[in-house]
Amino acid sequence: MNLLIKGITIADPNSKFNGKTCDVSVENGIITAIASKLENLESAEVYHGKGAILSPGFFDLNCVFGDPGLETKEDISTGTAAAAAGGFTGIAIMPNTKPVVHSKGEVEYILNRAKGNLVDVKPIGAISQNLEGKELAEMFDMKQAGAVAFAEAGKAIADDGFMSRALQYALGFDGLLFTHPENKALVGKAQVNESKTTILLGMKGAPALAEELQVSRDIFLAQYHNAPLHISNISTAGSVALIKKAKKDGVKVTCDVAAHQLVFTEELLNDFDSNYKVKPPLRGKADNKALIAGLKDGTIDAISSQHRPHEIEFKNVEFEIAHYGIIALQTVLPLLLQAGLDTALIVEKLAIAPRNLLKLEVPQIAVGQAANFTAFNPTQEWQFDSETNQSKSANSPLFNTMLKGKVTLVYNNKQYRVF
Repeated sequence: MNLLIKGITIADPNSKFNGKTCDVSVENGIITAIASKLENLESAEVYHGKGAILSPGFFDLNCVFGDPGLETKEDISTGTAAAAAGGFTGIAIMPNTKPVVHSKGEVEYILNRAKGNLVDVKPIGAISQNLEGKELAEMFDMKQAGAVAFAEAGKAIADDGFMSRALQYALGFDGLLFTHPENKALVGKAQVNESKTTILLGMKGAPALAEELQVSRDIFLAQYHNAPLHISNISTAGSVALIKKAKKDGVKVTCDVAAHQLVFTEELLNDFDSNYKVKPPLRGKADNKALIAGLKDGTIDAISSQHRPHEIEFKNVEFEIAHYGIIALQTVLPLLLQAGLDTALIVEKLAIAPRNLLKLEVPQIAVGQAANFTAFNPTQEWQFDSETNQSKSANSPLFNTMLKGKVTLVYNNKQYRVF
């Protein structure tokens, strides 16, 4: 599909046009010309990019769909539509489906279901059979079939010995484990952060210590085995400090943070809105600041959506029995802008670093390269509601609100969408 983009600012550190306002021509999925001014192409749609930024396509490291088995939450079709509307041309999806993605059969099913999509879908396999933390899953076979990493999908592996064996096994075939930072023994039945705020609300809190102990254990194990490890969804200032020191000490550790953890705080729980119930729980303002600082100094490698769709019956209930998670693919960009992140940092943490972590090819905005990019306007406002929401679910605290920062175009796999 031919496209001519007029007058857009390019934000790609790997492109010689980085920071320049240019016209970009795409023919049959290939960038054919970039210049200050290009003539209109026959049979090409013209997209006017004034005020917009052109970035390599975003890639999400951590989202959940329901396919296979839980398609009433989200299927491949609706999930990739939401991803595209959020600027993501690639996503890695967690294995907590029904059946669990714990063998090559489920990996192949997802890849076949997603074939031909504008959005690249990369399965993450389970570390253990049925996510039970008892027997290792068929990780090598899954990697051969196309799994890009392995995780327990928001569950922490409590057994130290099992985690040690999993790291050792994955090291043999260059597999990457994603871990969730939560010591369940310390968290118990707590569902919110432990602080003065949550005590006043009458809710039992999970201390930051529960996250930081798990982060420490995983760092020590990675160091012992000299194995790569990715800690997903960190949320506390203490976790940032631990990972910063580990990197300085040469441990092969990386991490990501969910976009909402940079903006939302525990004070938002005052009305007991279950749409703010997430795991890890929302923390305090000091944690927000530490996480943002960690992104800026390179401690935190990437930003994820932590997209978790749920049917209304799992969210429109009392806070204590509501399920964790929010739909987030379409709201990542507005939250990052609200957090004060600049364009260069957003591009690095959303488009480049996630692919580097998974050893995937990073798209470039350059002549001769396959077109894989996202255009967004950082000042354009839009309403997130039932008309603009592309997800099958609607569990977001930002639903029916005006947001600033809109994705206006995505292009990948010889397909594009204008929003």
